[in-house]
Amino acid sequence: MKYSSIIAGSILACISGSAVAQWDPDNGDWLKSDQTDIRIMTWNVQDGICKTNPKTDAFNNWNGIVRIIASMQPDILILQECGDNSGNGTGSGVDSIVDLTTVSELLVQGGTDPFLGGAVTSYIQLFTGTDYDLPYIYASEANDGFNRNLILSRYPFADLNGGGGATYSTFVLQPDEYQTGGTGGIRGYQFAEIDLPDELYAGDVVVGNGHLKAGGDSSDFEQRARASENIAYLIDYYYNGAGTGMSDPHSKVSLPSTGTILAPNTPVIVGGDLNENPGNGPAEFIARAATNGGTDGTDRDQSDSTLDQAFQPISGDITTQGNGSKLDYLIYQDSIVTPRRQFIFRSTGDGMTNASQIPEPARSFPINPFTVSGFSSDHRPVVIDFIFEAAAVDPCPSPPDFADDNVLDFFDIAAFLSAFAAQDMIADITEDGQLDFFDISGFLTLFSAGCP
Repeated sequence: MKYSSIIAGSILACISGSAVAQWDPDNGDWLKSDQTDIRIMTWNVQDGICKTNPKTDAFNNWNGIVRIIASMQPDILILQECGDNSGNGTGSGVDSIVDLTTVSELLVQGGTDPFLGGAVTSYIQLFTGTDYDLPYIYASEANDGFNRNLILSRYPFADLNGGGGATYSTFVLQPDEYQTGGTGGIRGYQFAEIDLPDELYAGDVVVGNGHLKAGGDSSDFEQRARASENIAYLIDYYYNGAGTGMSDPHSKVSLPSTGTILAPNTPVIVGGDLNENPGNGPAEFIARAATNGGTDGTDRDQSDSTLDQAFQPISGDITTQGNGSKLDYLIYQDSIVTPRRQFIFRSTGDGMTNASQIPEPARSFPINPFTVSGFSSDHRPVVIDFIFEAAAVDPCPSPPDFADDNVLDFFDIAAFLSAFAAQDMIADITEDGQLDFFDISGFLTLFSAGCP
């Protein structure tokens, strides 16, 4: 409770960064309009993030990826088709977890390229400044021999339900209910449990990310269907408890430990490249489970979760890959979080009439800014700004309420003076590592100002 109001202000200043957004895509502003929203972005980057790719400020896919992420500034970024040097045409094999983590750090923070030598000349913080950062990186253990999935976050990973870990991409189910057992698919399906600032949010968030099997053969449809059944089951039974109040009530989930169900204000939000158009495919199954509109859905209240309704805000186009394909999704528990807005970013072919509609630094992409989307990847990002329930306001934070009874009186003064006399650093109001007159003055100022 100590310093809660001061900490909250500092965190809000940090997440706000230097940009003041108004959300005006027609005039090139695509940032959040409310800095307490949590922006989640999914994107299949078509192999552009890998160790052998030149990381230069030039007309290349690395630079386009950097500039688009810097233009969107998500709080949580989920990426597919990462680490594939062969697919990118710049090397061979899939990056190790360690190498892909290093590549991700270079993507955000720049530095010296240990793989190709020389300095990285295109990186996200070059364009955003260091106020924007994605320091928490999870490269999936599971891969298909070609690529991995990535989750990057502003906020730390933490074991939210006592399940033995904060991140994983491999799980195995025993047959139960609507699923016949197995895993999250050919490339696995990764989850990260993310600890949001307690001073701002009433809960935390679990994010899932994956890249389901591609292709139009019957075996491809079958693989996607089976993976979606397993993902839905894991969300409902492991994280939600399937309405029973306990995690994994049928003991069918193979993970280090069962743990408990998530706290009431902590949603599960999943997405990725699900490789099938809307209709009756994997996205719908992950949202509803076996019954459309029934009581076995993956929302916390057993109703169906919700698929994104994102579109390009200038043209209204919903495609995310090629012409007419919607393969990329975000799926969320609408009983816990609400989207403020949801959109797709695409710089070409979607009603962009002038470069001023393209946000910076994507607008400064070399040679032709309208090509930045198509040159970066064959997929387009899907983005949602989520409204999370705010943390309860402390009716009287400490300091000055040293007695922690939500009343300012003699007992608070006595408690402060006692701590000060005992050289207890709880009385270090100025947080400069020493107790002196300025701490007394600071306490009296707070005490005189009263409770909020």
